[in-house]
Amino acid sequence: MFTDCLTRKTEVIMRGSVAVIGAGPGGLTTALFLKKNGLNVTVYESAEEIRPVGAGIVMAGNAMQIFRELGLQEKIEQAGNKVSAMKITDEQYQLLSEMDLSLFEQKYHVHNVAVYRADLQRILAEMLGYEHLSLGKRLLKIKRKENVFRLLFEDGSEAEHDYLIGADGIKSVVREQLFGAHEIRNTGQICWRGLCEKDFSEKYRNEVYELWGRGRRFGFVQINSRQVYWYAVVNAHLVTDEPSLPDLFSDFHPEIQELIKITSADDIIKNEIIDLKPMQKWFTKNACLIGDAAHATTPNMGQGACQAIEDAYAVGQLLQKGKSLNETFRLYEQLRKSKAHGIVNNSWRLGKIAHLESLIAVKFRNFLFKIIPASVNKKQLEKVLDISYLK
Repeated sequence: MFTDCLTRKTEVIMRGSVAVIGAGPGGLTTALFLKKNGLNVTVYESAEEIRPVGAGIVMAGNAMQIFRELGLQEKIEQAGNKVSAMKITDEQYQLLSEMDLSLFEQKYHVHNVAVYRADLQRILAEMLGYEHLSLGKRLLKIKRKENVFRLLFEDGSEAEHDYLIGADGIKSVVREQLFGAHEIRNTGQICWRGLCEKDFSEKYRNEVYELWGRGRRFGFVQINSRQVYWYAVVNAHLVTDEPSLPDLFSDFHPEIQELIKITSADDIIKNEIIDLKPMQKWFTKNACLIGDAAHATTPNMGQGACQAIEDAYAVGQLLQKGKSLNETFRLYEQLRKSKAHGIVNNSWRLGKIAHLESLIAVKFRNFLFKIIPASVNKKQLEKVLDISYLK
């Protein structure tokens, strides 16, 4: 547990400093790059402690390249499980598509890593330094006077900073108060995420699997030597009268049933799959949005947190080149918007394809995925993993 670094019910004035709202991977990584460039930064997080929300997370090669530059590659690899293949199958493990990641490992000298989300946040927070973290600070209101942001928190405390970065997720308070309302889109899909004690090392140690059915899919990956992270996604209209999760996946391979049944109810999170309709403005004077606050995506490409980390890297690279913070915010938007919006749109389309229900449509989808050349998948993944445009 992290200790709150600010005394409650007090006013904190930090001239020449940056406030980052949100201590997710994107917010913490952004703070690391700000600190690296000599800026005084404080990260405000609404939770009283860094909780393992989402259970597991996969850091793809684009994010791991950035963590290597921060000197964190080895720590994250040791905390998690290296992933060298991604496979899409039908409900009974009949292969539809496979991506061998070894060529990318050789090219970029990093692995994709599946890791417990809380472990990743702990690694980032420890490198940043707990003195830069302020927990239990739920932002209620932003008051702006000239070039100063006055932040009012739910616990009654206040803080003033010259610069503000919203890393506070898809329902961002910073975005709502500084940029106005934007459309949050509902996919019509419900997702359960779970974490269970299981060692799949004999069969699936370094692989991510996703099984596609009719209006349903199930994915899993080993995140360390003893735990498996899994997710189950179902078209919402199929979830009637609160059927049990095993019932919803009764026609999937028995291993899927086992993973669900051995998972404690306390270790399962349920939510709707939503994203943010692409918005064109990510910055204003002395402030910007990063990660889900700017370009929240559905999880179908495994790139939500990775794209937030690319945002952080873009900010860091611009500052390293001597740009002012305001110029950095402006140029960062220009650099990142095309790729981030491309991920949002492609992920949305992939989610719809994965959740077809018509038997004929599903059979045709499965046939097409089987015949797509490996070179096409490789080219598409290369675009995702490449971060050279930010250097």
